[in-house]
Amino acid sequence: MSDPTTAREAIALVADDFTEFSFTEGPLAGDGPLGWPGYSAAHARASARTGETESVVCGTGEIGGVRAVLISFEFGFLGGSLGERTGARAAAAHARARARRLPVVVLTATGGSRMHEGMRALLQLQLLAGESARTRAAGLPQIAVLRDPTTGGGWATLGAGSDVVLALPGAQVGFAGSRVRPPDADPAAYAAEAQLAHGHIDAIVTPDALRGTLGRWLSLLTRPAEGPASPPRGLGDPDTPPAASGREAVARARHPERPRAAAYLDAHFSVRAEISGDRAGGVDPGMRCGFGRLPDGRTVAYAAQCGTSTRPAGFRTAARLVRLADRLGIPVLTLIDTPGAANDPDAERAGAGPAIADLFAAVSTARVPVTSLLIGEGGSGGALALAAPDNLWATPDSYFSVIAPEAAASILKRPPEESAATADQLRLRPGDLLDLGVVRGIVEN
Repeated sequence: MSDPTTAREAIALVADDFTEFSFTEGPLAGDGPLGWPGYSAAHARASARTGETESVVCGTGEIGGVRAVLISFEFGFLGGSLGERTGARAAAAHARARARRLPVVVLTATGGSRMHEGMRALLQLQLLAGESARTRAAGLPQIAVLRDPTTGGGWATLGAGSDVVLALPGAQVGFAGSRVRPPDADPAAYAAEAQLAHGHIDAIVTPDALRGTLGRWLSLLTRPAEGPASPPRGLGDPDTPPAASGREAVARARHPERPRAAAYLDAHFSVRAEISGDRAGGVDPGMRCGFGRLPDGRTVAYAAQCGTSTRPAGFRTAARLVRLADRLGIPVLTLIDTPGAANDPDAERAGAGPAIADLFAAVSTARVPVTSLLIGEGGSGGALALAAPDNLWATPDSYFSVIAPEAAASILKRPPEESAATADQLRLRPGDLLDLGVVRGIVEN
């Protein structure tokens, strides 16, 4: 067990000043809706053993200076299973969060729906999914911490349905519980580490770091900056004159020692927290997405390309970031730096076109202001998908082109040695982009 704590110990691990919500359901009537033989007695034994009256404990607590509603599962109570009373308590907690405008933190440890209550228990998944959706629509952040185990409907609703999903090391995480998997199933596929590798959770956090991590996330997600983000200053040499030609602009943008996204993020934000994965089975390390704190203590969301060809998972992760920021009212900064979208067979099979289309839609329909800075290569649609319409800026050591000069020469049936001249014809230098009305300005180094 990577997380041996009870529901209350899990709360104490992360929160101060916990105030529990009171629920007065009364004793369990008979053997439940199915008349399951012995259910009432099992329920009573679970209560006596754990000191709880149901499988969740709900209330408010302070995490990192932010008041939040907490929903913590007690695995010792019938395996943390979801029954009608469990659902009612969690639903009431969400309703109180919306009424008080508080974020929701879920500390899951559950085996799934309570079979003693049959379909009445399974219906709680619809209830909880609906509550989570209403809280999301209200613009309130939800963070899940996956304890061991988190399986079945608890994972598929309050867990996976949260905006940010963290997990304890080695936690068992999966829709299928340990006793209902194929007999030859690899146990590693149902671990938090596998879920992270495939883009379904954002980070694995050790228990000793959990309080600080949750505090950082809550402070970032609840303190949005006002107005559009300002484009960062360029990090190149301020004494370098503008590129004299298209070929020189391309060479500068491709220089291995040019400042990349990591340097810009470190220079621009004092504190950061990153999401990971597209929630569809993919992770692209060349796209960094998250939330950062400005010097005034306010938050800006960011999506930053790292100079590699962007994969479908990267576009989907960026779209996820933009939509999350939009729901929470947090302005967005994008950093553009890619030779283009990945064009290998795997990228096509993973849906490069639909992923790019989804990011275009997310950026173009965002209600929060989006600011974009071209910090290196701007390769065709794979770069443009991350660009804010009418609020794109450029650094002096960048270029943006309808297509890479080499590819343009190939399409035009020119020999490779003519790609440099083709770069000049494409008018891709920062100054050209400004003259063409593509960028609003060139930031100073």
